[in-house]
Amino acid sequence: MRRLTATVLGALALAASAWAQSTITLVGAGATFPYPLMAKYGDEYTRLTGGKVRINYQSIGSGGGIRQFLEQTVHFGASDAPLSDQVMKDVRTRFKTNALNIAYALGAVVPVYNLPGVREPLRFTGPVLADIYLGKIKTWNDPALKDLNPNVKLPPLPITVVHRSDGSGTTYVWVDYLSKVSPEWASKVGRGTSVQWPVGVGGKGNEGVAGVVKQTPGAIGYVEVTYAKQNNLSYGAVQNKSGRFILADLASIKAAANVPLPGDMRVSITDTAAPDGYPIASFTYLLLYEDLSVNKAVKNEAEARALVEFVKWILTDGQKYNEPLTYGALASVPQQRALALLSRVTYQGKPIGKEITGR
Repeated sequence: MRRLTATVLGALALAASAWAQSTITLVGAGATFPYPLMAKYGDEYTRLTGGKVRINYQSIGSGGGIRQFLEQTVHFGASDAPLSDQVMKDVRTRFKTNALNIAYALGAVVPVYNLPGVREPLRFTGPVLADIYLGKIKTWNDPALKDLNPNVKLPPLPITVVHRSDGSGTTYVWVDYLSKVSPEWASKVGRGTSVQWPVGVGGKGNEGVAGVVKQTPGAIGYVEVTYAKQNNLSYGAVQNKSGRFILADLASIKAAANVPLPGDMRVSITDTAAPDGYPIASFTYLLLYEDLSVNKAVKNEAEARALVEFVKWILTDGQKYNEPLTYGALASVPQQRALALLSRVTYQGKPIGKEITGR
């Protein structure tokens, strides 16, 4: 009996060793909004694990990330738009588990533009941005823009409106804001990761919108602020509820997040009431199944544990990479809320979330 036990233990040890030696590739897909940050996370985590865990993140837009998450072709999805009540209900019905929306960073969507000769940041209000995207304001020297920018010589250039052509969390944040500040936008277009655009041309991903704006004199678009900086695009200050014109930076992005946070972390922080807050800010989310064993992409317990370890690292040590890339790090309350959600994760009945987070 003792010999059998030793043999079994030896086999288990060998199996564990083989598991430990194999390389695990975690596949995620979704939002382009946080792609610069996700790429940094992936590089650093691969280095930290000595190449044992690799991250393959496909920057395809939040709509695609949600779709692949539901089709179970990825270990995790990523979206700037939290899952809707209907999708949350559908997951419970189809898979007999919950979907978790785990916030891990804050970002901002900024109006970018290409106006030759105009260097200083332009001022915009929400209603003016809505009217531009409704096609009502057609030229840069329109009185509505001149009134906001009396000291800027605005050219009589036609405005080329640029929007996303793919399902997009960046779009969701943008139109969620426009729906709050423009009743006409709310009634005619509304909010979603994809909408019926009244006017404009499309670009795929934040990269695509930035590229079209950069190549088109007179263009206006919307991108996550990191893309504006990386592409040397001018971006405007947007008036918030307090009447202040705010440029997106770390301080104004984080100020916008000072709101009550529900337990499931699904919250909109656009049109913030914070006096110093930038009004088109958002959390960005990782999408996980609470019971990872229902996800066909997760092949075994080793992958499930590797995934939870990676997300825990993002929420803790990985946060130091957020702010150098102009993404807000999580404050204490949202960080603890995110870790509490992660602690609920199980695999084949094993409480791996609790074991790994220590909660």
